[in-house]
Amino acid sequence: MTHVILPFLLRKGGSLLLLLLAVSSISFMLVHFSPIDPIQAYVGADMLRVSAEQREAIMQYWGLNDPPLVRYWNWISALVKGDLGTSMIFRRPVLEVIGERFAASLTLMGAAWLLSGLIGFVSGVLAAMNRNTWIDKLVRWYCYTLSSTPTFWVGLLFMLVFAVWLGILPIGLAVPAGVTSDQVHFLDRVRHMLLPALTLSVTGIAAIALHTREKLIHVTESDYWLFARARGERGFTLFWRHGLRNVALPAITLQFASFSELFGGAVLAEQVFSYPGLGQAAVEAGLRGDIPLLLGIVLFSAVFVYTGNTMADLSYRLIDPRMKTGKRL
Repeated sequence: MTHVILPFLLRKGGSLLLLLLAVSSISFMLVHFSPIDPIQAYVGADMLRVSAEQREAIMQYWGLNDPPLVRYWNWISALVKGDLGTSMIFRRPVLEVIGERFAASLTLMGAAWLLSGLIGFVSGVLAAMNRNTWIDKLVRWYCYTLSSTPTFWVGLLFMLVFAVWLGILPIGLAVPAGVTSDQVHFLDRVRHMLLPALTLSVTGIAAIALHTREKLIHVTESDYWLFARARGERGFTLFWRHGLRNVALPAITLQFASFSELFGGAVLAEQVFSYPGLGQAAVEAGLRGDIPLLLGIVLFSAVFVYTGNTMADLSYRLIDPRMKTGKRL
């Protein structure tokens, strides 16, 4: 198995390097032509008090007065050495900021990823096993409605219901306001994470549920399924023996491939709930012209999404026996 997996990982690693090179060059070009003035965003309200000499000193300090190609080359050279630069907003190394913010986002996205995958898969199976009944219609109505609903609107709705009207969950942030870190309990973090995690979960259920439903309906129309029913197999036993593996493999692949949607949804959810994760840092870096942090987050998100797609391909090949003997991955 190793002699099959290793070439696959090497090819994926080479593709990742080419992807990062393309993403970094395009992102750098877009940032360069952005209408946002990084100096004005950096200084803020004190811009009128900054003299021309001070502005030039700031540009010299951050290397903003160099030609674009020179800046890109310097950035790439530092990137090869593992240095993503210093954040203009946080005045800290970009890697340190990304690591701290991603730790908060990882818990949020992990909970939402598991919930959406499990609920979506179960909902799709129930809809297919009860085709054309009220259960099937309810699942489809839910999926069609949520798939066309923006994430930020769902977050605002949940905030209005659970935080404002019912008052059972906090309205935002990751920890209670005005509380030091040593006084924050685990349950406090969980309570503050519930609303953004719930927002990401309900919007991510639709794709996996609809895909699982259609795949299982196709399985129920196959000859081996009909033969099993003719032998007297029914309900969960029938699904366990003849349907689970056929629908689980595509569902797993689709779930891992949803990393891009998960990350994009996290950006909106974190912004709505003021959750201090990587998504909120990306928005803040873009609005305030923090070029090093923005480019670092862009590269990290590309690696994150590519890793999800690679894990989807790898899991499919590890689970499906027919792929283990294949000559190509």
